[in-house]
Amino acid sequence: MADLRITNSGAAALTFHPLMAEAPRPAAGAPAVIVMPGGGYTFLAPHEGKPVAQWLNQLGFAAWVLEYPVGPQDFHPAPLDSARAAMREARSQAPGLGVDPSRIGVLGFSAGGHLAAHLAAGPDTADDERPAFAVLCYPATSWHNFGPAAVGEPDSDPLLGPGSTPEQRRAVSIELIAVPQTPPTFIWHCADDDTVGVDHALSLTRRLASLRVPVELHVFPTGGHGVGLAQDMTPAGTWTSLCAQWLCRTTSH
Repeated sequence: MADLRITNSGAAALTFHPLMAEAPRPAAGAPAVIVMPGGGYTFLAPHEGKPVAQWLNQLGFAAWVLEYPVGPQDFHPAPLDSARAAMREARSQAPGLGVDPSRIGVLGFSAGGHLAAHLAAGPDTADDERPAFAVLCYPATSWHNFGPAAVGEPDSDPLLGPGSTPEQRRAVSIELIAVPQTPPTFIWHCADDDTVGVDHALSLTRRLASLRVPVELHVFPTGGHGVGLAQDMTPAGTWTSLCAQWLCRTTSH
């Protein structure tokens, strides 16, 4: 576990999950993913962390789980700063862990999907911080259209804090700020998601397509929100096999 950035409430942490013992070890190093759980920027959902890293290990990917700062003492940019530090730290650790530093991506759920998307698509992301690919699972990317702050309750914004303005919310809405340098992106969402509407995924996909960023989108008719790996769910549970195929194509793994 590596501490990344001391915030008002404590240290963000990055926990490594190595390849399985029987997994092939490419000479140049294995691809890897930094997993960012969801939780509405108020907590971190356990089922969107370690179990996802273990699933990636089964695919032949090393993984880290990022415990980024959340809560009323750690508003933006604290989570984004920790994500940037996580990518730098992962690339620094990579050679000693059998990981290819040029093939480290991100995978995030809900608020973690927003964070992963901000790191991948943001205009202020440095070259050594931008991931090689991004997987966004029911991501809350349209912040200007989302949550209590967007409907006249700015004191309830879990990302930006009390008193957030429309301009501030637009500045963290990924479909408004994404740049052509955004890496290949896989997005999935459920049409019946009443927590983070499917329009988040649709608008971001349109933006990335307009920038000629390789993007793959899957929308399932049912599944709701916050389902993680969605094991034993039909049809949303097929996202893992679709994503596995995409990851292998994208990383040439």
